[in-house]
Amino acid sequence: MPTVSSVVVPYAAYLRVYEPLAAFPEPERSHWVHYARRSDRPSYQDELRRSLADLVPTPPMAVPVHESRDAFVLDVDGVVCVCPWRTRLRGWQALDGLADELPAVVLDAVLPPVVRHQATQDYERWRMANPDARPWIRTATWQVPLSWFVLVSDEEREYVKGPGEAGGAGDGLDEAPLLRYRTPMVQARRRVARALRTLRQTVDEAPLIDALVDVGRWLEEFHPRSLVELDYGGLVHLLPAGDLEDDHSAADVTEGIEALRRGDGAVAGEAYARLVQRWRAVRDLRSAN
Repeated sequence: MPTVSSVVVPYAAYLRVYEPLAAFPEPERSHWVHYARRSDRPSYQDELRRSLADLVPTPPMAVPVHESRDAFVLDVDGVVCVCPWRTRLRGWQALDGLADELPAVVLDAVLPPVVRHQATQDYERWRMANPDARPWIRTATWQVPLSWFVLVSDEEREYVKGPGEAGGAGDGLDEAPLLRYRTPMVQARRRVARALRTLRQTVDEAPLIDALVDVGRWLEEFHPRSLVELDYGGLVHLLPAGDLEDDHSAADVTEGIEALRRGDGAVAGEAYARLVQRWRAVRDLRSAN
């Protein structure tokens, strides 16, 4: 399929849920059955390019006019699973956080107030008709939230070097370095429950607790045979190759929580310090941009 742009849009990480076809009601299930058989399905970069293209018209489109009928597709132990893009829903939800992400003058230049107001009204009307809707994809810019690392383990880490790195292969925009984790839904839910139990027993208050409660409730919305994917996405363009290869943040989070369970505050503090140092360096790049 033709691409909208050759630009690689960076600096966002993704948490995705792939559900088995049986989880979808008809007629949506039949749509995904036929979709999964296609050989021209769009890629991760295609999704980003389309989003960027929506900002080019005057006035820009805050969200797509129609909901996407595309998805990412995986074969999970012989079971076809799909992760619908739901680009329009995610665009509406992203608007809520823009005021905290951008200075007012920049936000007004990118998305004028009248455009945002119209999008907000459209979303409110849509939500009344679709109160149970939820996205299959969560996005985080300039970071991977620590709560996401709780869902996975270091053994599930998959790292592929880029074409410019020693040992890397290939070339082209879609062959950048890759760093992701994939885990069964039941395992992700179990890790959230275990981590919450430990944190509530060992710390009075922690932002991680609230974040875990939120992501845990989101995971409960999906089929138990789903697959959860944590993808560094465009963040691979921010981290030097050596730092990316040495990034074992999921292992640090696991070590910190296990140390709290044992009552070893020193080891927990060391693991947390490594995480803070690693991700502070990424956030500093955002401030320097």
